[in-house]
Amino acid sequence: MVIWGGGFGSGLGTGGRYDPVADSWRTTSTQHAPAPTAHSTAVWTGSQMLIWGGEEDVLGPYPSQGAKYDPEADLWTATTTVNAPSGRSFPTGVWTGQEMVVWGGLRQVSGSPSIFFNSGGRYNPGTDTWTATTLTGAPSSRGGHTGVWSGSEMVIWGGNTADGQGTNVNSGARYNPLTDLWTPTSLSGAPSVRAAHSAIWTGSRMIVWGGSPNSFTDTYKGDGGIYDPATNSWAFVSLADAPVGRSSPSGMWT
Repeated sequence: MVIWGGGFGSGLGTGGRYDPVADSWRTTSTQHAPAPTAHSTAVWTGSQMLIWGGEEDVLGPYPSQGAKYDPEADLWTATTTVNAPSGRSFPTGVWTGQEMVVWGGLRQVSGSPSIFFNSGGRYNPGTDTWTATTLTGAPSSRGGHTGVWSGSEMVIWGGNTADGQGTNVNSGARYNPLTDLWTPTSLSGAPSVRAAHSAIWTGSRMIVWGGSPNSFTDTYKGDGGIYDPATNSWAFVSLADAPVGRSSPSGMWT
């Protein structure tokens, strides 16, 4: 397991590698590492960890930066910033097998509402190049959403579109990086609006669960839904013996 960055008042530029067999930690090199950031996104390519985005402090700056980390060599290599998306925190990222796709996120602005994004980019580590994701048909700008890789598409769902305005959503879309096309996810039977939920891919479906409500007077979400991209349809997740509702749960597929 490779850990890097995070927040401790401001962004951190340190990390570690954990070996569960030996039950031991080794620090990651900081030479050529990205600027210290929190709320970045990371994917595993099979041989490297790709890091992108995040903020250096609560209100920025938001560097449009990233890096490739090789745990075998304990070596960082910066990713190009040419044609990269604008800097932001809380973007989602998925690995397609060839590219990292990042999308959405936000910037906090002192004394003003946060800026939300519906833009993104595809990064190819082999060529060290960025290609923008199309805005045509893209979901509305948001943060606190989730993104999973289906094997052929990135599925974006849920999130928040404005600070403190009760504007969580239950909309989403599927992005095909080969065609650069977005397809909306069905609203029929979708879970109620939410942000900061969990989403996993089962191999054929996306399961979302939990999350934060629209306002502090609502209860945290203790329900979810199962999305099938093949039929563009939703099914309910059983409530029997489910955990109590909560925000920002972690979720993994076994």
